[in-house]
Amino acid sequence: MNFHKRFNHVGEAVSFPSPWRHLSQGKQAAPPTISTVAVICSVLLFFIAGIARGQNEPAHANPPPAPPSELSPLGKPPDWSRLEIFQKTITHDDFARLLNDVYAPDGVWKATITINDDVAVIKENAAGTKTFTLKFADPDSKTKRAPHYWRGVSALPPATKKKPLAGLKIALDPGHLGGTWARMEERWYVIGDSKPVCEGDMTLLTAKILARKLRALGATVLFVRSTPGPVTDVRPEDLHDAALAELKRQQIRFVREDYDGPADPIRQNSVKWESELLFYRTAEIHARAKIVNGELHPDLTLCLHYNAEPWGDETKPTLTDKNHFHLIINGSCEAGELALDDVRFEMLFKLLTRSYPVELAVSKQVAATVAQETGLPAYTYAQPSASVHPVPDEPYLWLRNLLANRLYRNPTIYIEPYVMNNQLVFDRVQAGDYEGEKEIDGVMRKSIYREYADAVADGLAAYYREARKK
Repeated sequence: MNFHKRFNHVGEAVSFPSPWRHLSQGKQAAPPTISTVAVICSVLLFFIAGIARGQNEPAHANPPPAPPSELSPLGKPPDWSRLEIFQKTITHDDFARLLNDVYAPDGVWKATITINDDVAVIKENAAGTKTFTLKFADPDSKTKRAPHYWRGVSALPPATKKKPLAGLKIALDPGHLGGTWARMEERWYVIGDSKPVCEGDMTLLTAKILARKLRALGATVLFVRSTPGPVTDVRPEDLHDAALAELKRQQIRFVREDYDGPADPIRQNSVKWESELLFYRTAEIHARAKIVNGELHPDLTLCLHYNAEPWGDETKPTLTDKNHFHLIINGSCEAGELALDDVRFEMLFKLLTRSYPVELAVSKQVAATVAQETGLPAYTYAQPSASVHPVPDEPYLWLRNLLANRLYRNPTIYIEPYVMNNQLVFDRVQAGDYEGEKEIDGVMRKSIYREYADAVADGLAAYYREARKK
């Protein structure tokens, strides 16, 4: 989870200079001279002639400019023709069900998508001047397979009981950044002379342990991030102009260039803070998506994270007795998100690749196994919420539209166990990684990293062992 908050300020109205401004400032204007009248008449005649000339020209002579795209930060205008491959690959009922139950609950899609009997008409831009028409498959005929690079269970080679993941290609995406980058993300804290608690380093260590276990089960394992640093070549200083534009878009009234560290109460109003946010939360995730979709082509991506409760000062953090676990599947877009052209396109691409049934099935088993082996209770988001929806009858599973699980075009699950600033978790992090068990707080325990990795590996093995019987 992330606790950065952006405070929206109401912008002041902007007054533009007018050639007639002196007429509205309470001062009496001087009477116009004959030469002034002549100039005004000439200007009027010029415009009248232009209007008359325009009426005789063909309508297509000067077409209106295309409306600007409404995009998310660092987003690019989508190529809607890329959805042509999905023509007649989904029925009307399946499309409507996935929109309503998963990707855009509560009818938030209705402002930009119209569902008819045979087609869906989708706005390509906010103004609706261009639309994309998606043709539905005939429910009484055999539906064409939705094209995608990942393989479902039926497309995998045979497996054995000991190697239920044989032939499966799994990408591990250790969340956040480690090393010196972690403090920028504010996913780091330290107490006195203790070992720093740094999510990016913890997820990377967990991924390396998990990779060994998955390979032993027959999987091919690939890393999205294999070092503490970022995968993107972009740095915060490269995003100065984009950060300034984003602050203006959000109508921040008092924009500063810099901020005074993580304790600065209005750091979010600075260009530096916004450029850092765009770097690690947006540019970095876009770069990871290019690796996943353009190079790795996995059958499944696991986004490994640790959770947290607000801890305040990173050098004097608040520890909590809360500890919990949940998994996130892509879905639950908000109306404001779907108003953005690139987000709307990405949501539809994700929907049409039909990854949700796999994400749901895998997540159910992984959640059950992790809960059993760690003893962690389910985390519950405050409800009702437009941005997060629970998966019915699955207390550990939630639908949430995150950038990575939207951009990764294969079955992708976010795994969020443990609260980093929980007292017991802190003690386990201080104990580091080790083989076997150690006594921590009066109980013999595995290292927290191995417990995490074991539970995920066991959950995947259980799912694929059963699924590949069929």
